[in-house]
Amino acid sequence: MSRLWSLLFLAVPVVGVWICIWSANNGYWLPDDISSHGHTIDHLFNFCLWLTGAVFVVTELVMVWFMWKYDAKAHAEPVKYTHGSHNLEIVWTIVPAATLLFIAIYQMNAWANVKMRVPKDPDVEVEVVARQFEWRIRYPGKDGVFNTRDDLHSVNDLHVPVGEQILVRLKSQDVLHDFFLPHLRIKQDAVPGMVIPVWFKAERISNVTGATSANYDLVCAELCGWGHYKMKGQLTVETRDEYERFLANLEQQQEATQ
Repeated sequence: MSRLWSLLFLAVPVVGVWICIWSANNGYWLPDDISSHGHTIDHLFNFCLWLTGAVFVVTELVMVWFMWKYDAKAHAEPVKYTHGSHNLEIVWTIVPAATLLFIAIYQMNAWANVKMRVPKDPDVEVEVVARQFEWRIRYPGKDGVFNTRDDLHSVNDLHVPVGEQILVRLKSQDVLHDFFLPHLRIKQDAVPGMVIPVWFKAERISNVTGATSANYDLVCAELCGWGHYKMKGQLTVETRDEYERFLANLEQQQEATQ
């Protein structure tokens, strides 16, 4: 094999790493984090990225070195075969296994905070029902109880007050969906027949000083049918006063149609 191919192969990790670094420094990376737990999720993501990235670079460099050193034109002698080393096989089996075990233990507390430790006294409770192809959202009325006459309903428009603990009761009416709030680092499957608690706190509204509200993406991250691409909603993070006005307007709209 010509050594030119080894240089072309070397371009793969070089260009790949450059694109990764350039993207991170030019705004083409993770969406802005506004949640209370997002820094933990991002830290785990970056840790795994750097770990696997380092393994990728080292592996590619070793392959390039072998391609360069054992170029066919420079080595005309017949190929020599080996059955390998059992000790080496044991090492490269144990090292990845130990690494995966370390990652599993390292992320346990983050997993528990996001998926297991349900808040006992949330500031706001809301029900989100996924269906093909929309998000149906229900807020408890003035009585603070779901499934009563004063419940407030909206479609694809989720509002939450900033700085407060939000508890979402997530359901699916038909097939498997995925409740995804990228700016809050929330991603949870909505499973038919199950009520799944999802909780988060938006620590700030946006990067704009003095802003009273900001809109963020609410999307389905699970292929749920032909209309999956259009199953998009909106999350509005706002002040408590703006949130109360939203609920009051929603109540007036519903009363006008009864």
